[in-house]
Amino acid sequence: MSRARDLLGPYRLARLIRVGNTTAVWEAIKGNDPTRYALKIIREDLRKDKTEIAALKHELEVGQKLKHKNVIHIFEFNTEGSVPYLVLELFECPNLKLLLRQGVAELAYLVPRIIDQSAEALFYLHEQGWIHRDVKPDNFLVNDDGLVKLIDFAISERYKRGIGALFSFGSKVQGTRSYMSPEQIRGKRLDPRADLYSFGCMLFELVSGKLPYTGTTADELLTKHLNAPIPPLGVFNENITPEFANLVKKTMQKRKEDRPASMWDFVKEFRTMRVYKIMPKVPEGKIVLPRETSVSFDDLKKGGPKGG
Repeated sequence: MSRARDLLGPYRLARLIRVGNTTAVWEAIKGNDPTRYALKIIREDLRKDKTEIAALKHELEVGQKLKHKNVIHIFEFNTEGSVPYLVLELFECPNLKLLLRQGVAELAYLVPRIIDQSAEALFYLHEQGWIHRDVKPDNFLVNDDGLVKLIDFAISERYKRGIGALFSFGSKVQGTRSYMSPEQIRGKRLDPRADLYSFGCMLFELVSGKLPYTGTTADELLTKHLNAPIPPLGVFNENITPEFANLVKKTMQKRKEDRPASMWDFVKEFRTMRVYKIMPKVPEGKIVLPRETSVSFDDLKKGGPKGG
């Protein structure tokens, strides 16, 4: 028989998966439902914090209508007693940041597949009218086959299109300093090209193992995003093709007008090239699924091919 402290509404907490700065994530079971869920629960000392509660509710607003194979699905927000929690799809895999800490070489054989799926996820999010605003390796979960899930919509925001964009205001300055676009740092009105810049910084790290910019202070780091030249990617990894290095450089341009016009434009260009001059060897016992897919522009807008 389950102890009361192991129950949260209709969910039984089966196992603690990870603890973050403000929340803990548990694997949970709901009655006789064979599906396992992930519960994102606000830390005990923050359960009356209106900002943290609003962040969970906002994640539900963003994520509950997203249906794409590379985007984590969010089911509901509830409060049981004094405990606010979010119910999500369980995809118990490490994030890309943790995998990178094991070494770039260990991950290299999956990199083309990871890039392709991550870009698809972001394009789909943009097509639904949202900018992620915190694109970084920590927010992409990856399993052993290279299947990717985009997570964490806590600071995502809707963006205006067409004439509505002319009357929209700037954005609150939020994000992770190592990946923030120049316009995000300046609090300007954002569009999907802000995510493209952050994605470019992530790709730089993914194939080099290094952040494009570092600083001894937060201000120094942000100033480099605003003004410093883009480091030459080929210097850090000689096995990168010039075509891919140029695409990353274009994605990281300071002026958003100089980046790819959309994530779909990035995807189209990316699928015409190789990442590596010599493809890294697949570790023994591993199987690599094809990087390329038959997903069309319309498929991506709808959430991917059937059964995907």
